[in-house]
Amino acid sequence: MLGKFFDRSLTVVEKVGNKLPSPSLLFGILALITLAGSYLVSVLDWNAVNPVDNKIIHGVNLLNYEGIHRILKEMVTNMTGFAPLGVVLVSMLGIGIAEKSGLINSGIKLLVVYSPKKILTFVLVFAGILSNMASDVGYVVLIPLAGVIFASVGRNPIVGMAAAFAGVSGGFSANLFLGTIDPLLAGLTEEGARIMDPSYVVNPAANYYFMFVSTFVIGIAGTVVTEKIVAPKLESSADYASEKVEKLNADEKRGMTYAVVSFIILAAIILIGVLPENGLLRGKDGSILHSPLIESVVVFILFISAIMGIAYGYGAKTFKNSSDIVKGMDDSMKSLGSYLTLVFFAAQFVAFFKWSNIGVLTAINGANLLKSLDLGLIPLVILFVIFSAVVNLVIGSASAKWAILAPVFVPIFMLMGYSPELSQAVYRVGDSVSNIISPMMSYFALIITFFHKYDPKAGLGTIISTMLPYSIAFFVIWTALLIVWILIGLPLGPGAGLYYQQN
Repeated sequence: MLGKFFDRSLTVVEKVGNKLPSPSLLFGILALITLAGSYLVSVLDWNAVNPVDNKIIHGVNLLNYEGIHRILKEMVTNMTGFAPLGVVLVSMLGIGIAEKSGLINSGIKLLVVYSPKKILTFVLVFAGILSNMASDVGYVVLIPLAGVIFASVGRNPIVGMAAAFAGVSGGFSANLFLGTIDPLLAGLTEEGARIMDPSYVVNPAANYYFMFVSTFVIGIAGTVVTEKIVAPKLESSADYASEKVEKLNADEKRGMTYAVVSFIILAAIILIGVLPENGLLRGKDGSILHSPLIESVVVFILFISAIMGIAYGYGAKTFKNSSDIVKGMDDSMKSLGSYLTLVFFAAQFVAFFKWSNIGVLTAINGANLLKSLDLGLIPLVILFVIFSAVVNLVIGSASAKWAILAPVFVPIFMLMGYSPELSQAVYRVGDSVSNIISPMMSYFALIITFFHKYDPKAGLGTIISTMLPYSIAFFVIWTALLIVWILIGLPLGPGAGLYYQQN
């Protein structure tokens, strides 16, 4: 009975989600709604007392003479000044070179193929989590490779793909390294924080400590779910040993050697700049937390991924000349076409939300409501994780959801005394845990195609029923980790505490 109800619920979610417009158009609609809302809050004289300076804040009409002029004059700068835009473009230049050279593909293959069979499942989940530093490459490369690898050792390939999918999608926010998602979300968090504090800066490494630890926790959790729940259900006596995974060839090995050597050299240069008290990469006061290394981490992502990609490319002979390097950057920019469209509309929405004071008014009143409920931090965290996970079932894009939620929830957390970095961490947990069961996840159709190779009858229900145990386990374990982290009082990242001190 419960299973039928769940299936029907998922069908409704899928139908509703499919009827939603594209993220870009959705932001355009939200921007128009915000303009209409600005008129309404102005007419109704919606106001609130700013707890920072005790001044009364009123809703601002953007559809009057001054408002329309401001919209027209600042529409371009809204986009060019949108915090996530630059950091995403810069980081993707380096990632594009690494991907075009074949470095990322070979790295994943090296990690998986040469691992002992006893820890193969863990390695697949772990590799899936790490693949997120290169955006969505894990979906395209690792998941089908995982099926082939499991088949080559006589195991059900769908189990292998499920494990990899759990790591790639369910562990999307965890990683040992900073990737493209970190500066993107940090930029959106910063935009939300500046509704309350115009000078607030959110470091792309704001959640790094928590996400570093989460990588191992989710890796272990995914392994246990695979071996104890998913595998017993799907494993059969069928022989899948006919498929073989090719090891790295001579060119790929040479490329990896070049890449590793280049990384060691780069790491040595960075350490030389950081370790001495007067090091070049330290801050003016000798600080590491407020140094170019931390505050300009996107630039380092660019340089490290680009140089390692170039080294690999020439070593593996996938790069013949400088044109091939530029082609990698060109291709990465081409892949961002839809993102640039999204940014234009998202930037307008965020700007209108801020100018109209709807964001700060919503935040102040929302914070007052939450305070009156006296929930406390832990219940607030649990509710926000659940809320983010549910929203993820109808809106697939992590950045699109956070662009909508950040202007509301970041100020609410700040007004309650909690840091923007904490609200971002809570959101990332909720967003990740439901990825693997969300029909709106952009790669869901591709995953079904991969499953069809070994199970022609596999459909949406097959994927969701297979991945649901991972989603439940990740929700429980990851939320518990976050709660323990908060109770201990550990920083979320470099210079990123749990609490916000109003100036």
